[in-house]
Amino acid sequence: MPERFSNRTEAGRALAARLGSLSGENVVVLALPRGGVPVGAEIARALHAPLDVFNVRKLGVPWHDELAMGAIAAGGVRVLNEDVITGSGVTAEDLDRVTAEQQIELERRERLYRDGRPAPNVTGKTVILVDDGIATGASARAAIAVIKAQKPLRLILAVPVIQDSVAAELARDVDQVVAVLTPSDLFAIGAWYEDFAQLSDEDVRDGLAQAMREPVAGD
Repeated sequence: MPERFSNRTEAGRALAARLGSLSGENVVVLALPRGGVPVGAEIARALHAPLDVFNVRKLGVPWHDELAMGAIAAGGVRVLNEDVITGSGVTAEDLDRVTAEQQIELERRERLYRDGRPAPNVTGKTVILVDDGIATGASARAAIAVIKAQKPLRLILAVPVIQDSVAAELARDVDQVVAVLTPSDLFAIGAWYEDFAQLSDEDVRDGLAQAMREPVAGD
């Protein structure tokens, strides 16, 4: 087991080795942009599965952005955590304002990353949700909530490095958490990579274009 990864590509290959038993299943790999895309690309390549981005925007409580009161995704999907909304004193106006703000960025990413392609249909499929690392889990929780609302057959969270306590929490929300490193004190995701360069929108587009040229099981 590595002490840290050289880059996201190596991290993706390490994860793919742990997911090999899924080869041949009806799998869709969904990567959280931007950093999840090169990780997910290696998993998709190993499993001969399609890769796509999953554009989800967390709806943070206005005065505590890390606290998710819900999430939005393409197609007008909005999932809300009524307990957080009520407990935080969020008004309908607060919720609508945050939703509108995040909708702008969601639509921008959908246009830029998809080039008119529809979002993947995950109903009845095994979904592997991928990111390059998880610290607090706020974004992952939002993505999980939206994906589960679409009724996949199985939902697997795959991540190179995740804080152990967060992994235990998220394991209650998915069918399986697959990770390479689970430190008790993560500190920062970038600390677990030798190369953790920030990725651009163009990097995401290039990664998706390359994945679409890869053979997919059943083609």
